[in-house]
Amino acid sequence: MASAQAIRNKSGVITSYQIKVFRGYANGKQLSPFTKTWKVPDGMSEKRIAKELERVKAEFEIECENGDISAAGNPKLADFCVTYLDIQRGTLAPRTFEYYSGLIESLIIPKLGHMKLSELKPANVQKFIREIQAIPTAKGTMPSAATIKRKVACLQSILRQAVKLRIIKENPADAKCLTIPKVVTPNVDIFTKEGAARMLDCLANESLEFRCLVHLAFATGARRGEIVALRFSDIDYTSGRIQIKRSAYKTKGENIGVKSPKDGEVRTVYIYPELVSMIIELQKKRQTERERLGTAWRGDDWLFTKWDGSIMHPQTPSKQWDRFLVKYGLPHHKFHSLRHTSATLLLCAGMNVRQVQERLGHGSMRTTQIYLHSIQEADKQCADALRSVYITQSKPNAEHDADALRLAK
Repeated sequence: MASAQAIRNKSGVITSYQIKVFRGYANGKQLSPFTKTWKVPDGMSEKRIAKELERVKAEFEIECENGDISAAGNPKLADFCVTYLDIQRGTLAPRTFEYYSGLIESLIIPKLGHMKLSELKPANVQKFIREIQAIPTAKGTMPSAATIKRKVACLQSILRQAVKLRIIKENPADAKCLTIPKVVTPNVDIFTKEGAARMLDCLANESLEFRCLVHLAFATGARRGEIVALRFSDIDYTSGRIQIKRSAYKTKGENIGVKSPKDGEVRTVYIYPELVSMIIELQKKRQTERERLGTAWRGDDWLFTKWDGSIMHPQTPSKQWDRFLVKYGLPHHKFHSLRHTSATLLLCAGMNVRQVQERLGHGSMRTTQIYLHSIQEADKQCADALRSVYITQSKPNAEHDADALRLAK
């Protein structure tokens, strides 16, 4: 039901009415009402004003019920953030939703929440960028360009939603209107071919579960959460195919959950027979553990588990991986580097970018192309190898070999 509150001038004469329509509740909080200001036309009688006001109230209420909230006045950014999070719940990835919620509460509302959406201009957003550039991180360092970009992306997403809902016509945080610190693409963290071979040699001394974990990351290029969320039923032991169709995640205060893989694509990849044999052995071990624990078993066909068979925490692989590298004195690489290494070695082996994109589950080929520069050094090594073959095969005697070497140099 719409309500109306009279707004009077200094003389006490009613000049307009603020009309409000109740919006309900979200997350236990009452949402700010839809509002609209109706200015009283000059020369209108009180009776006519009362009649016209009822008509405007009824029309506004219908507009709000139909979702045409472009007529819902001009909310403050802080109020609209509640609407935004209510819309995005279940749409954004759980970890992203958690990050955006925290960012809205700790940064965006304190800095810009007092402003009405229509008042926000690119200059206000640019000032916001300057301010967050000056906020030190928890380690006392200045935020990186990538960190700043992630924070600005949250504000951009909020204001894009406001444009979609026709509350504002243009997004004042559009990148075309702003100067945002440029993110320099970092070098891809990968093992060399020799480094990977040494790592796999050391891995042979580790537990069956950890060996399976690392080999799966290396062989499939799957993300950490995707590997943790694998079930034995996802594996075709005859053909050596694995279906990657879910990913594990953990948000604060919640149990470990599973969702669709990043970019939403279920994909099937082949693995080598030795890894299939390892997984079969691991499944037998899980069955033994299940029989030993009896009613204490909480498993659900997961490959990688806690002691009671429940799904492994998504961050556990990284912790185990770091301890493994230190144990054998191996150069430090993130667990995610196994995915990068897998992609780079596939490209070196002759697979095209499209094939690697599909295997890794990249939503865009541009993402896969970041690995291309990593194979340049390998390509140079190939050229050197071909040169050595040429020198050996093209000259029948040592004198000619010496000549060829001089020419090659």
